[in-house]
Amino acid sequence: MTSSWLNRSHAVRTWSCVTLVAIALLMLGSVEAFAHNVAEGDKGYIQESSGVLFFPFVYLGAKHMVTGYDHLLFLFGVIFFLYRMKDIGIYVTLFAIGHSTTMLFGVLTGISANAYIIDAIIGLSVVYKALDNLGAFQRWFGVQPNTKVATLLFGFFHGFGLATKIIEFQIAPDGLIPNLIAFNIGVEIGQLLALGAILIVMGFWRRTSSFMRHAFAANTILMAAGFVLVGYQLVGLAVT
Repeated sequence: MTSSWLNRSHAVRTWSCVTLVAIALLMLGSVEAFAHNVAEGDKGYIQESSGVLFFPFVYLGAKHMVTGYDHLLFLFGVIFFLYRMKDIGIYVTLFAIGHSTTMLFGVLTGISANAYIIDAIIGLSVVYKALDNLGAFQRWFGVQPNTKVATLLFGFFHGFGLATKIIEFQIAPDGLIPNLIAFNIGVEIGQLLALGAILIVMGFWRRTSSFMRHAFAANTILMAAGFVLVGYQLVGLAVT
């Protein structure tokens, strides 16, 4: 009895610390940093580049995905209860198709939207996936959204958010298409690297008896992080 109580107490303290650290890290960033994260140095490089620069843009794409907390949070939610590699591959491919399509389409056509609104929707995608993992839609409305369709649709928004930011950087038309293709290849490489790291951690966690006990807390934290992202975007929209 005492051991069980101590274990629950330790779990509560652990998740509380994780939550506080996550919120603190988010609050340390400026509002501008939440408008689809592209580092200032990378922004300058994109603006000054001209001609085909395949490998540098592959690197920029991989870096964007590996450091893209919004993408990683969503992918973490997507694979949380997926155990078979076949299923993981299907969902990640759907997300990649959506992300790639709107990123290329947005930049090549020059069609953009307010970055804060797009990123707020991306934050909501994290909230949606956490609620889906918690079974909230089935419990509240008696329906289960098609998770494959939702993953594809939110992939569209994730890609469009990046396209909007790239358009703002006024990337040079010389070498535009090869550079965008290279960037997109980098995004997929970065996604595989990030996904591999997440799966390794999840694999160890799933083998412990605490996984199912802490699944609710983990997805609650995921949902809270999504709401924090939405809040920052709305603040940014209000003050610009």
